[in-house]
Amino acid sequence: MHGILRSWTIRVILVSIALFAAAAWAADATTRGRSAKGTWTELKVGWGHRGALAVDREGFSAEVSGRLAAHPNIRMERGELEGLPPAEWTSVIIATGPLTSGALWEQLSELAGSGDSYFYDATAPIVSADSVDLDIAFAQSRYGKGEGSDYLNCPLDEAQYAAFRSALVNAEQYPLSAGDDYRLFEGCLPIEELARRGADTMRFGPLKPRGLSDPRTGREPYAAVQLRWEDALKSALSLVGFQTRLRLGEQQRVFRLIPGLDRARFLRHGRMHRNSYLDAPRVLRPTLQLKDHPRLLISGQLTGLEGYIAAVATGLWAGVNAARLVQGAEPHVPPETSCLGAMLKFMASPLHVDYKPTSFQFGMLTWLPERIRRKEKAALIQQRASEAWQEMREDLARPGSKLEQSKQGGS
Repeated sequence: MHGILRSWTIRVILVSIALFAAAAWAADATTRGRSAKGTWTELKVGWGHRGALAVDREGFSAEVSGRLAAHPNIRMERGELEGLPPAEWTSVIIATGPLTSGALWEQLSELAGSGDSYFYDATAPIVSADSVDLDIAFAQSRYGKGEGSDYLNCPLDEAQYAAFRSALVNAEQYPLSAGDDYRLFEGCLPIEELARRGADTMRFGPLKPRGLSDPRTGREPYAAVQLRWEDALKSALSLVGFQTRLRLGEQQRVFRLIPGLDRARFLRHGRMHRNSYLDAPRVLRPTLQLKDHPRLLISGQLTGLEGYIAAVATGLWAGVNAARLVQGAEPHVPPETSCLGAMLKFMASPLHVDYKPTSFQFGMLTWLPERIRRKEKAALIQQRASEAWQEMREDLARPGSKLEQSKQGGS
């Protein structure tokens, strides 16, 4: 089911995390009747500890829903939009995420000519914290970072690792949709796929032991499975990097081979799903508008940009540009020296031969020196981006500014 959010003349068709950024900015900006300079309120809901960034899903969802429902300039209607929004909706943000319903996706992909872009993604299982054997699992962050309690670690010796990998590789999986290729997002592979790619692949990925010391032996384990807290009450833990396509019974059988999880109680099993996205370089402008249908703006994972930060950032920018469109102003592209500007430039680049989903990479910042110390990199990126955003704000504030006069139609 899709919620349909209306803020004056802006409609936001939403399901994903991008909705909050898009809705809040669009609602605030349009009611003031001037350039989008909305106030972004910091959202603090069940964030994880200093060393590990995590979100209490239920707390976050309740807070977002509550803020949207209480906003005086937002009217929310819940229901399924079975197809494209009507033509009289002149400024529309589509933020329905990778699991867009069949009817809407069919018409959207037909409109954009982008129906065969998809990949298979999965979630990781969650176990009850009180079912983990704390005589084996130990609390520790890599290299002593954070407060030391961000993760629980389940150590494996070489024989345990080999037995676990063998069971994982041979476990039964759910079938794919008929006629589909098994396309995966390389940045987030299922754990069984990593196991298949090589004997040590998992040990250099989610099961890497580096920076950990097993208090029972005082040594680095051969491999380690990390468990991350899922909620502020510390009642549930997710298996880090264990997104999977295994059948439910197989998940219980195989994952209970991990030391410390032999009696694990599964609160949620891992599941695989088919994610759809648009062929952005061919159909989207860096303003997030569809090239041939500029009243429609796309945000979130439909753009092919992966990750929570990219979803929020594109939702925010879609809200900015939707507000500008209803005010009769030109939509903008963020500064290329910023991470958001670099991502949108990458997304819309005509140089792509086969566009695949991607998360932010430092290589997108083409101005960044090839050789730079890691400690200096973040500071330099922050400085350059802050300067660029400030210059854009100042230019927008001047009547007849070059940004106001520029046209984005060909970009």
